[in-house]
Amino acid sequence: MKRNPRKLKWTKAFRKSAGKEMVVDSTLTFAARRNIPVRYNRDLVATTLKAMQRVSEIRNRRERVFYKNRMAGNKERERVANRKLVAENEHLLPKSTVVEKVDEEMTGGLVEKTSVAISVKPARSKRILVVGHGEEMDVD
Repeated sequence: MKRNPRKLKWTKAFRKSAGKEMVVDSTLTFAARRNIPVRYNRDLVATTLKAMQRVSEIRNRRERVFYKNRMAGNKERERVANRKLVAENEHLLPKSTVVEKVDEEMTGGLVEKTSVAISVKPARSKRILVVGHGEEMDVD
């Protein structure tokens, strides 16, 4: 079955066309295949290997920066989505939760105050019976 590679999410063509991968970068040209036979030269091989390491370092750094720039607004979007979800499903919160909202009309929409009170069980102290002494010792 033939398929368009730009529509299959796992292909390089899709990732590049959707802006998820770097398309224009000078380090990508070094990975291009060259089918020209070259006579073996030890110095040439050594310099080529050093250059390959350096190019891969540069490419990794640029890919990290590209990814960070692409993911820059995700935390804010996720926070907004979480707040919307809580607002829509407020009736599902436990009854011990107290939510106070200041009327937006009175304050002009400037202040919104939310306080949450949740009951927490106190931690129990651990005790061990010491054999032979008949006493209990606290354990941290």
